[in-house]
Amino acid sequence: MWEDFLLFVAVGFAAQMVDGAIGMAYGVTSSSVLLSMGVPPATTSACVHAAETFTTAVSGTAHWKLGNVDRKLLVRLAVPGMIGGALGAFVLTNIDGDTIRPFISAYLLLLGVLIVWKAVASRPSEGAEPSRVIPLGFFGGLFDSIGGGGWGPIVTSTLIGQGTKPRYAIGSVNLAEFFVTLTISATFIMTIGLDLWPIIAGLIIGGIIAAPFAAYATKVLPDKALMILVGCVVVILSLRTIISALT
Repeated sequence: MWEDFLLFVAVGFAAQMVDGAIGMAYGVTSSSVLLSMGVPPATTSACVHAAETFTTAVSGTAHWKLGNVDRKLLVRLAVPGMIGGALGAFVLTNIDGDTIRPFISAYLLLLGVLIVWKAVASRPSEGAEPSRVIPLGFFGGLFDSIGGGGWGPIVTSTLIGQGTKPRYAIGSVNLAEFFVTLTISATFIMTIGLDLWPIIAGLIIGGIIAAPFAAYATKVLPDKALMILVGCVVVILSLRTIISALT
């Protein structure tokens, strides 16, 4: 795995640039790449979330300092997200990897389509108070841990779809994700442990380098083209994994 270290750095950098800028796609992108390389689903999720613990800490801190975080929204997302994430990680470690791999890829495929759809769909007027935030955080954490990604596409897209100002939706979701990924990683450590450190180290280094730039990009860069690109990549990688599992 060490010979692919620079590849994982590049994946972590690209994934965090997009995730930090638009509030989604780090886990989806990274998990799609790892699954397409044959890494088991539970190991994939454990590696991605271990790396995200570090990258989301840097990203969330940058968003906090730039004033992109709504404190009330942060708490309402983080606590149920931690509960759902721990439950999902426990479930995933008790399921056979080869059996669930096509289903996880199908889930990521749907998230890839969702990202593209959100990029081209019109948004409602901003500034509306989000509703059903607690169940949104719980199911976002649950599916994020099971699928190795999905917190951003599920939570950020729903909040923005309800009319939450994108700046606060993205910043709050990024910081809340730190607490969710920390809980998920702790659950994996207590159940299956952590290995494949070249993957984890590469994702961490690439993500940490990108995080401050991505947080600043939230204010200055258009996100539509990035969302479409990421969504298409995730769809292609997920289809590849599904086809390989079925043939």
